[in-house]
Amino acid sequence: MMNEMMRVQRILMVDDDRRMCAFVTKFLGREGYSAEFALNGSSMRHALATTRFDLIILDLTFPDGEDGLSLARNVRTSLDTPLLVLSAKCETIDKIVCLEIGADDYVTKPFEPRELLARIRAILRRAQGERRPSSEKSASAENRLEFGGWCLDLARRELTRPNAAVVALTSHEFRLLVTLAQRPGRVLTRDQILDLVANRQWAPFDRSIDVLIGKLRRKLDDAGDQLIKTVRGEGYVFTPPSRQ
Repeated sequence: MMNEMMRVQRILMVDDDRRMCAFVTKFLGREGYSAEFALNGSSMRHALATTRFDLIILDLTFPDGEDGLSLARNVRTSLDTPLLVLSAKCETIDKIVCLEIGADDYVTKPFEPRELLARIRAILRRAQGERRPSSEKSASAENRLEFGGWCLDLARRELTRPNAAVVALTSHEFRLLVTLAQRPGRVLTRDQILDLVANRQWAPFDRSIDVLIGKLRRKLDDAGDQLIKTVRGEGYVFTPPSRQ
């Protein structure tokens, strides 16, 4: 664990703007990170195949070849590396789509370097906590949340159905379910959930939590609407079945 904590964290920036890549990677290097960049999807895949990265910073638009969304989806099918989208697109729908495919944060261009650094540090702190070996946590029984036959394993970051089948969750879906399941019977507003799940400020009109709730309910099958209930005008509440 000590070696893991002392290891220099590696960041890969994927953007076709060479000057911006050079600026950001140099800036991150001064802050103690090992940063490099790729100008397209092909270079990104080569870098990911040869190096273990702790974070990927990804643009959404490229002049030719694959777009950022396709690259993000490809990353999510094979890696759980944290993903920060850095894009000039500022529409709410763009943020929601990126959240749906598993992005951990979204920063718009032009950006303030210190804000970008703060977002990066927050993502890496969360990821480091999630990867902490279970032997360093409390007893395994305390790392599981069970409700209606479902089991949420906090150490393994794994959700299993009553039939023991594993349910694939994105990082945001996992955090959302943990946030709700750890507070049964307590109504949480969208702002409270956003703060607990993402630890960052979102615009008041951002309805991404509603999107996440819908996706999570579907993954919980027919039990979803019963486990996660909408409290009109307030937010959401997790209502697990009473133990007999």
